[in-house]
Amino acid sequence: MRSKKFLKAEQAKFVWDAPGLVAGVDEAGRGPLAGPVVAAAVILDDRSPIKGLADSKVLTALRRERLYDEIRAKALCCSVALASVEEIDRLNILQATMLAMQRAVNGLRLKPTKVLVDGNRLPPLNVLAEAIVSGDSLVPAISAASILAKVTRDRMLQAMHAEYPGYGFDRHKGYGTAQHLKALETLGPLAVHRRSFAPVARAWAARTETTA
Repeated sequence: MRSKKFLKAEQAKFVWDAPGLVAGVDEAGRGPLAGPVVAAAVILDDRSPIKGLADSKVLTALRRERLYDEIRAKALCCSVALASVEEIDRLNILQATMLAMQRAVNGLRLKPTKVLVDGNRLPPLNVLAEAIVSGDSLVPAISAASILAKVTRDRMLQAMHAEYPGYGFDRHKGYGTAQHLKALETLGPLAVHRRSFAPVARAWAARTETTA
């Protein structure tokens, strides 16, 4: 029965494999209180190897930016997609993440024969897929996807900072740091905040009480 929105990793173990193009998939932004969740899918070119691919979280911002450009230049194809704040609040963050991943895979110019997804859950796909825990540090294509997703989202939060300079989005990238929580308390939540996340919900409730 495949009616569930996502599949557990143990349900996706295959005793066979198929030759052909392999796409790596990862996301950025599941934990923050603001902004979309971003996913990327990458099919690398074995003839154009990229040195230094790793989990985006262990790389410096400068190194991520340089690798981002190299991945864009050398990969056979890549796709970046997102799920909006509205979709996160409506679906929940897990389902929204799966949706962003599905969109990223569907956006690939070339159709892979297999998709490798970081983590222990799989989005609904019409292609052979496998979830790999810590895949962003084990599989180069997933590492590349993690870098594209992270850099894309960081750039979006940098733009958000330019629009809302008092919240510190350029520093915390939407995560619930002390600076961000203080801004929520003093300045109030924005439309870019995820209302379904507890600190934001509390800030909205406090704002409602003060204006009632």
